[in-house]
Amino acid sequence: MSQNAMTQRHSVISSDVAIPPLGLAGTLNVPKTARGLVVFAHGSGSSRLSPRNTLVAQALNSRRFATLLFDLLTLDEEADRANVFDISLLAERLVDVVGWLDGQAESIAELPIGLFGASTGAAAALVAAARLPTRIRAVVSRGGRPDLAGDALSIVRAPTLLIVGGADDRVIELNKEALRHMRGPKALEIVPDATHLFPEPGAMHAVIEHAARWFERHLAQSEDATW
Repeated sequence: MSQNAMTQRHSVISSDVAIPPLGLAGTLNVPKTARGLVVFAHGSGSSRLSPRNTLVAQALNSRRFATLLFDLLTLDEEADRANVFDISLLAERLVDVVGWLDGQAESIAELPIGLFGASTGAAAALVAAARLPTRIRAVVSRGGRPDLAGDALSIVRAPTLLIVGGADDRVIELNKEALRHMRGPKALEIVPDATHLFPEPGAMHAVIEHAARWFERHLAQSEDATW
C-alpha cells in the first residue's frame, strides 16, 4: 500500500493509495477502532473526488467506519464514454478492490465490507455484491440506477438500501422496479423534494443519516452494532 501524504486527524488515518494492477488512485480513511469498511463506487462523470461522496465518507468516518474512495477507471479508460456505463467492468473493479483490501493488514482485511454506490456506481455495487455474497455485508445506493444491475438483482443477498430524491420521478420508478426483483433484505427511502444530486438544503444530511443507520444496523461488527 502506498501511503503518500499520510495524515492523522481526529483519530482517522488517511492514506493515498495506488490499487494494483492498474494503479487506480484512491483515498483510504481508517478511524481508530474501525467497525466496518465502506467502499464507494461513484457514478458517471464523477471520480474519487466527488464532493457528495466525500461528505458521506467523512460522516461515516466520524461513526467509526473506514472508507475507501477510488477511481474505477484509468484516465485513458475515462476517455471512452462507453466505459463509464460498462457495469460489468465497473463491478469487476470493485471485486478486484475487495480482493486487494483482503490482502492488507489484519486491521483492514478483517473488517466487514459494505458498498456505497451512486448513479451507475450503484448498479456496479449490486453486481459486485452478487459476485461476493460472503464478503459484502451491506449495500447503499444514492440516486442510483440499480435497474442496470439486471439479473444480479435477484442474486444479491446483502441488505440493500435505495435512497432516492422525492423530485427525481423517473429514478424513483426505476428504483421501485429494481426493488421488486430483489430477494434479500431491502428498503427504499425517498428524501422529500430532493432532486437527483440532492443539492437542496438538508437533502445530503438526510442521505447521510439513512446510510449511516443502514450500515450501523447491517455492517457494524456485532459487538459494536447500535441496533
